[in-house]
Amino acid sequence: MQDMTAIAPTEPVAPRARRRPALSPSRASDFKQCPLLYRFRAVDRLPEAPTKAQLRGTLVHSVLERLFTLPQADRVPARAKELLEPAWSDLSGERPEWRALFAGEATENADADEVADWLGTAAKLVDAYFDLEDPTRLEPEACELHVETELGSGVLLRGYIDRLDVAPTGEIRVVDYKTGAAPREIGEAKALFQMKFYAVVLWRLRGIVPRQLKLMYLTDGQQLAYTPDEPELVRFEKTLEAIWQAILKAGKTGDFRPSPSKLCGWCDHQARCPSFGGTPPVYPGWPEPDAGEESPIDRAD
Repeated sequence: MQDMTAIAPTEPVAPRARRRPALSPSRASDFKQCPLLYRFRAVDRLPEAPTKAQLRGTLVHSVLERLFTLPQADRVPARAKELLEPAWSDLSGERPEWRALFAGEATENADADEVADWLGTAAKLVDAYFDLEDPTRLEPEACELHVETELGSGVLLRGYIDRLDVAPTGEIRVVDYKTGAAPREIGEAKALFQMKFYAVVLWRLRGIVPRQLKLMYLTDGQQLAYTPDEPELVRFEKTLEAIWQAILKAGKTGDFRPSPSKLCGWCDHQARCPSFGGTPPVYPGWPEPDAGEESPIDRAD
């Protein structure tokens, strides 16, 4: 017979800690673009089917992150492209619905052929990266860096930085990879909003205004560099605080109104939008645990 006195009592499982609602660059941009879109994504958390272009962006980001884990001398185009298939295997293994986008119907091998062609387009973007800079000459402090800080007003900011470079003199450069082409005015403003968000977070965390915010567009090989200053970041911080207060106000009542624009053509939620004759689902209340989380797709746009 088993000696029951030798068995320790089962300890109660601690409840999972809830994270405070926070503001991320993607969710802040959503609210600026359309409060109802913010609600659908952050409050209702309605699913959105990613496109193959979005998945390609996520894959290329993963490859570039892995590239900088290699010794400097190994950071060459051929080695980078060798990382594509294992990176895709890892990403799609965690999210089988991504691989389902490539399910072939005509033949058993149709999906494999489609994936191979798609990986080829990702390889071209990886090659394009090497036309913009030489990673053998770089040693970033961090890639895919999670940053989080609370402003004096109580607003919690949270996000992921593609790459953080720190010079021997202490100067900071924030680098963001974009797998699309350099945007026109609206897209450029959205990209700079994201970068200024990171600049504010780093400034508050480290007490240093980043020397450069750098955007690298891999489709057309263009780069955009911007140098912020402290007064600008003070103003931008107030903008973020105002956005968060507007979100909280809407969150109390559920009054997230649509804001129709040219961008509506790319929205997955037209069928639920009053501007297109739809009806939103019943408001579920302010989300817990977190209204500010970004997905891998968000971070790779």
